[in-house]
Amino acid sequence: MNIADLLNANEGKTLDFKRDLSSPRNILKTVIAFANTAGGVILIGVDDKSRKPLGDEKSLLTLKLLTREQGRLAPTRGAVLLFGRQRLHSFPDAWVQCGRFMGKSKARIFDHIDLHEHLPSMVDGIMLFLKKHAMRGADFSETRRKDVWSIPLEPLREAVINALVHADYSQRGGPVRVAFFDDRIEIENPGILPPGMTVEDMKQGVSKIRNPVIARVFRELNPIEQWGSGVPRIFREAAEMGFPEPAIAELGLRLRFVFPLTTPLPISMDNRGAQSGAQSTAILNALADTPLSTAEIAARLGLDTKTGAFKRAIKELLQQSLIAYTIPEKPTSRLQKYRLTKKGLKEKDLKG
Repeated sequence: MNIADLLNANEGKTLDFKRDLSSPRNILKTVIAFANTAGGVILIGVDDKSRKPLGDEKSLLTLKLLTREQGRLAPTRGAVLLFGRQRLHSFPDAWVQCGRFMGKSKARIFDHIDLHEHLPSMVDGIMLFLKKHAMRGADFSETRRKDVWSIPLEPLREAVINALVHADYSQRGGPVRVAFFDDRIEIENPGILPPGMTVEDMKQGVSKIRNPVIARVFRELNPIEQWGSGVPRIFREAAEMGFPEPAIAELGLRLRFVFPLTTPLPISMDNRGAQSGAQSTAILNALADTPLSTAEIAARLGLDTKTGAFKRAIKELLQQSLIAYTIPEKPTSRLQKYRLTKKGLKEKDLKG
């Protein structure tokens, strides 16, 4: 469709009008939504009521997601990494590998997933995987219940964002990796520190941005407050939460954050059951807004495939009448989806 046809079309799942770039965050959220679904077109500089063009279309370059090449607009490397559907063709290691290992080495793996979402969506997928293999308790000392996790969630989230923002995606041979052991969690990204910068500099808040476009987008989306503030906050929050001090190390051409756990979490039948319960809770949360197919639920949980544990969780939730078929008369229909029952809604609210 040409511009004239687009201006006469209605906004929807693949078309959106924006007046200007005064609020980059809203535009970036729309870009992420389009990138994670069927794609779409955003027209910037258009009044969404009158459909009249406003101002100069040069504003498209403001976020540096586009650049001029030989008189034409083209996506920048940062834009391809953030939102490109075929980004792995140019950057084959722009994905994340997560693993839960049995013991203190990588000799035996218990669970793993590979995440291929767009970079801004990776954070939630990684954190969901870590929560799946952690333990959650409750603190009732205050007026409202407060969840208490066996892993330092906020410092880990900061380290995950740091890894995605500062990774050297030009390297070949290894993606960002998140490894959960019985006694620690490691978050590792390709790319050593820039010349002249040390680990101590990082701890003091000194920052040299390797990927400024990616950093700007993450900042606009609010996962980070300001450049350079994340690393000191990681150490401060870990201490406030009572966890041992994290460590940072350069290993070959990679940078690794290590988070020792206060209490080891060995794989046992007890915490296997807890992990299964965590997945069931995640499924209930995924169905809170709308019915979904198994493939759609798995995607929301950050799973590339429907694992045996995932299938068992679905079966158990059906047996417990916490979820139900949307087409009960045709259980194997290709259009089949799952919905929360009233019992399931109460269970979801009870588990927070």
